[in-house]
Amino acid sequence: MTTGAWLLLAVGVLSVLLLLWTAWTLTRLRRLAGRVRRARDVLDAALLRRAELAAALAREGADALGPDLAAALATAAAGARAPAAGDREAAENAVGRLLQRVPEAARPAELTEAGVRVGLARRFYNDAVRDTRALRHGRLARVLRLHARRPLPRYFDIDDGLDAVLTGPASGRGPYGGRPAG
Repeated sequence: MTTGAWLLLAVGVLSVLLLLWTAWTLTRLRRLAGRVRRARDVLDAALLRRAELAAALAREGADALGPDLAAALATAAAGARAPAAGDREAAENAVGRLLQRVPEAARPAELTEAGVRVGLARRFYNDAVRDTRALRHGRLARVLRLHARRPLPRYFDIDDGLDAVLTGPASGRGPYGGRPAG
């Protein structure tokens, strides 16, 4: 074979490999988009459940909480169930910070469990976002503009005292500043 034939064969092989990699990457991006969507749905459900439980606590436990904390918690829970102008993170931060002020004796176990579920759902969602962003920021994916028209998913970052979910019981603190669950 001549040098030109070898060069043509090498270009053909590289083209097939690039085509296979592109197909594999597009399939992976579609699967990651579905994973992000499902994780976001689970996170939304967990946040809504926590807001409903916080509102119920504000209604039913107003005596144990005190009128100021109960009113603030009811307002924050209502804001978390229907956040204004799409600022979900700020609304959830308000609920989380108020729940940290709730005395442990007044906090139902169901609410603590809901807080742990929010932490886990947030972690799974942010992991899916991280994987998607990492794949889309790869050099070849950027050059080929794979999924370039789709917006990058955003991380969901809230400060609600759930570091024990991420670091384990060794941290000595659980959801909302109390002892670790379990």
